[in-house]
Order: sequence, then structure tokens, then C-alpha cells
Amino acid sequence: MTRAQLDKRPDEVAAMFDRTARRYDLVNDVISLGQVRAWRKAVAAAVDAGPGELVLDLGAGTGTSTDAFTTLGARAIASDFSLGMLGTGVRRHGGNALSGPGVPFIAGDALRLPFADDAFDAVTISVALRNVHDTGQALREMLRVTRPGGRLVILEFSHVTVSGFDLVYREYLMRLLPKVAKVFGSNDDSYEYLAESIRDWPDQPTLAGMIQDAGWERVAWRNLTMGIVAMHRGFKPA
Repeated sequence: MTRAQLDKRPDEVAAMFDRTARRYDLVNDVISLGQVRAWRKAVAAAVDAGPGELVLDLGAGTGTSTDAFTTLGARAIASDFSLGMLGTGVRRHGGNALSGPGVPFIAGDALRLPFADDAFDAVTISVALRNVHDTGQALREMLRVTRPGGRLVILEFSHVTVSGFDLVYREYLMRLLPKVAKVFGSNDDSYEYLAESIRDWPDQPTLAGMIQDAGWERVAWRNLTMGIVAMHRGFKPA
């Protein structure tokens, strides 16, 4: 088996990301035409983590996004269930997973997070929630590890809101994205799965309803880049 399927078996998804880890950040930058950098900034601004706060960056991959949460003096933990992604991130951060001036890297399954109740001021997950086998369970686990009054920020691929452009975007996803990935030395079969998982993902209001059903309140979202991605936010009841 060279790629994961839409039933999202955890072993298959983890193995797929293990294979793509080395080139993952480069390919993401290319296929998003550089937009991924602006998306990361938008998420960091929404999390707005200040001094003394602790942030969980779930599905952090190589930790490229995690450093952005520490710029205002907060602490952040990068967590992912792909050991290949974490290993690449550790090497890029100086080779030490648990100490030093950078962020800690901790292996963790979104369905069974290895953290205590009420441990984090904010939990965030970017373009990774759709790869989890049970979305509702993952949202409930994020709620469990967030302190009362704490916040959730989710960035995920979504449904394009501009009529006409959605057809162009869908064609790009299904036909060109795997080819671009292959040109840059990544696993094109993996990007076929990624394209299919994006197309299969629920729209913005549906995801908002799922977040609310998991126990979060004051759930809202805003679209970025014409709805190619959407950023959802919620708060744990105080």
C-alpha cells in the first residue's frame, strides 16, 4: 500500500506522512503558491498567545508552524503521530526533542492525547484535522486538554466560496497537485490522497456544527484565500 485511503486508518496515514516528511514543507509552499506562510501568520494572530501561556500545536508535523506561537513569550509544544515528521522537525530544530531553547516535540495521537486535563491555554491544529480517523473524538480530546475559558483555533482546507473558481480549484487538486508533488521529489500517491481528502471534507458551517457538538462554545469561522482554507475558532466553557 503506497497511500492512505479515505477511511483514514491511523497506521496508513502515519506511514504516508513518514514517507513525505523530508519534502513536506517545500511541497506545501509550492502547491499553495506561498499562501501557506500567510495562513500560518493568520493562525498565530488568532491564537494570540502571550507570556506565561502554553499552546499545543497538534498535527504539527515538522514544527514549522509552532515557533510562531512563541514570539510573544508563550511556550508551545509540537505534537504529531507521524514519527517521520517529528524526526525531521527535531533535526531542523537542533536535534534535541525535549530541551533547549526551541519547542518540545512529543508523539501523540489526536484521539488519545498524552496530556493532562486542562493543561493548555490554547490548542491549534492546521491542515491536519481532516486526516484524523474520528473528527468528533479529536475535538473532544482537544476540549479535554484545554483549560476552562481556553481557546481552539483550527485551520483546514475548506470549500471555495467564489462561483466558477471552485471548478478550477477542483481540477487543480485532482490533476495537477500530485504531478507537482512528484516534480519536487515527494510521494505523488500521498498527494492523491490529500487531494481526495480535501474534496471529501465538510464545508465551513458543517465543521462549525461539529466543533459545537463536541462541547466548544462561541464557534465562528472566517475564510482565507477565497475559502480554499477556513479558520475556525471556539472556546471551552469557563
